[in-house]
Amino acid sequence: MATKRPSNRPYHIVIFGASGFTGQFVVEEVSRVADGEEYRGQELRWAVAGRSKKKLEEVLSWAAERQGKPQLKSIDILICDTNDAPSLADMCKKATVVLDCVGPYRLYGEPVVKACVENGAHFVDISGESQFLESMVLKYDEQAAENGVYIVGSSGFDSIPADLGVLFTRNSIQGTLTAVESFLSLKSGSEGTRLNEGTWQSAIHEVANQGKLKSLRKKLAFKPLPVVGKKLKRRGAVFYSNEIQQYAIPFLGSDVSVVERSQRYLYEKLQETPVQYTAYAAVGGISSLIKLMFAGLLFLLFTRCSCGRKLLIKYPKFFSFGIFSKEGPTQKQMDDASFSMTFYGEGYSQGLDPHQGKPDVKICTQVSGPEIAYVTTPIAMVQAGVTLLKEPESLPKTGGVYTPGAAFSKTKMIDRLNKAGINFTVLSNIE
Repeated sequence: MATKRPSNRPYHIVIFGASGFTGQFVVEEVSRVADGEEYRGQELRWAVAGRSKKKLEEVLSWAAERQGKPQLKSIDILICDTNDAPSLADMCKKATVVLDCVGPYRLYGEPVVKACVENGAHFVDISGESQFLESMVLKYDEQAAENGVYIVGSSGFDSIPADLGVLFTRNSIQGTLTAVESFLSLKSGSEGTRLNEGTWQSAIHEVANQGKLKSLRKKLAFKPLPVVGKKLKRRGAVFYSNEIQQYAIPFLGSDVSVVERSQRYLYEKLQETPVQYTAYAAVGGISSLIKLMFAGLLFLLFTRCSCGRKLLIKYPKFFSFGIFSKEGPTQKQMDDASFSMTFYGEGYSQGLDPHQGKPDVKICTQVSGPEIAYVTTPIAMVQAGVTLLKEPESLPKTGGVYTPGAAFSKTKMIDRLNKAGINFTVLSNIE
């Protein structure tokens, strides 16, 4: 099917929700990219969009002052609202790529996806909400394909490091990668870690709607991926990891489901060997583990009823022991924070049949970068948008609803991320 690509539109990129807590940092990142190597000698035409002209003007002034770029105050502003379909349609008709920063996406995401699909604009979000991401596949994949529109979800910290990290690991060995475990470690400075309440609200809704996710997956009817090589055993709910020398738990975000969707696409559409994947998060010592378990039990208990969820949303700082707040992090907290995601992979040497015998190849890679929510996420989101703009010939042949791994597996996205400060490295490779 021929792909109809948006062209001759006023803006290459429109940041929807630019005045939100995450959106303001996406504005800064787009500004950096516009003045960077990728657009040297060219013009990146971009605009900001949202409900309040005043707040959008304030964000542009804030970014202009922080970056010493007074010209940012004259960036175009589009007024639109998720409850106003004509305003969304107008925005999407003017944009080649829409970067949607308005969450929780289960509440506000679908109208933007719908408007993009119907009006020919590509769409990028930073959702870690599995139900939203997979419902968009069910509702809009076919129409997006017909219209040549690429809908690329989970393009922030959820789940660019995990999804592209698995692809990087696969591409870094000579043989066949068959299984990967990842371990996430977060570091903070003397003032600790703090995140804005938007992420907290998304987590509350995600946990409260697990039953709906199960019924959705029945409708999607994804075929199980074949197990190639030695079956990857899932570890317990809490365990001590010899790899990272501390306690760990299964990572509760959308990474595993996103990677699985990518691997399904690569297997079914490109006939590539699927990689088994599990994700874990480092907790630390026994005291950190006990504190986390107590907080987790409290969180699960309160998400079971509407009154409990209202309390969680109203008092994020109290129930999250200070990690989430309405104010978000200070600049120092962001400057001091970083992450690393380490991938332990195994597979088979070139020429060996991965359906027979034991794996004989081991590889360890790492994706690392700055603070996850307001530095890494804007970098990843903007580079996803730039890749859609710059490499249309390397995208899947037709539009549709894609994961980052499926959309960008044949592009230079990892190279772009490396240059932007999210580093993909090989730590060891035993073949």
